[in-house]
Amino acid sequence: VQLQAYGGGLVQAGGFLRLSCAASEGTFVGYTVGWFRQSPGKEREFVAAVRPTSSRPYYDDSVKGRFTISRDYAKTTVNLQMNSLKPEDTAVYYCGAGRAILSTISRPEAYDYWGQGTLVTVSS
Repeated sequence: VQLQAYGGGLVQAGGFLRLSCAASEGTFVGYTVGWFRQSPGKEREFVAAVRPTSSRPYYDDSVKGRFTISRDYAKTTVNLQMNSLKPEDTAVYYCGAGRAILSTISRPEAYDYWGQGTLVTVSS
């Protein structure tokens, strides 16, 4: 599976962005798809994920109530709607796909395939 992440950009605090992760080769069928982010000098951290069967979303506490992850099965994309953005949301956002289970859903090592990352910058 090859992934492409896009939709990043520069936005003011309080604004919104919509990221998308597309499967350019293969599909997301059977995979957990997650969004992670990484700031300079920091480790890659979990943002949100959706499992293949139930499509139930999972979120890090820092983004609950502001971000929404969704799957578009027809277009084989997974989207991340980010509202009420804060300067601390600034990072490169990556989407990943893998066989992550509930206990590993927030761990980058549980994902086998990664997109190239898209930069989100939130100005104060």
